[in-house]
Amino acid sequence: MAVCPVDCFYRTGDGVVLHDKDLCIGCGYCFYACPFGAPQFPQAGAFGLRGKMDKCTFCAGGPETDRSEAEFKKYGRNRLAEGKLPACAEMCSTKALLGGDGDVVADIYRERVLRRGKGSEVWGWGTAYGPGKPGAQPPAKGAKS
Repeated sequence: MAVCPVDCFYRTGDGVVLHDKDLCIGCGYCFYACPFGAPQFPQAGAFGLRGKMDKCTFCAGGPETDRSEAEFKKYGRNRLAEGKLPACAEMCSTKALLGGDGDVVADIYRERVLRRGKGSEVWGWGTAYGPGKPGAQPPAKGAKS
């Protein structure tokens, strides 16, 4: 958010990071700075025509008045103002996509991990690199490989 030269990014009361399409100049700094890859150049248009950045709005609309015609034209439906989940999370048939309060999502994920018979070993050396040889230990901290 801080990398934007025109400060078009803002955080809603729900914690969703949005951008104002009227302020965006399409410089692309956010494209390179965002670790999640959220800001993207529009896919439509001629080759080399970049335009302003676009990003997922988490179905939270934009800076216009909630549920206004202007908001709908620029950002689509404001499902969060309607008390609904984002469309991707609501329509996901496997329920792999979750949306909502971070604590609730973390509890759901934790319960899924435990139900599948995994615990703290879900992440770590053994998961990433396999069990290895009996008695083998991961490299010591600070050791060069």
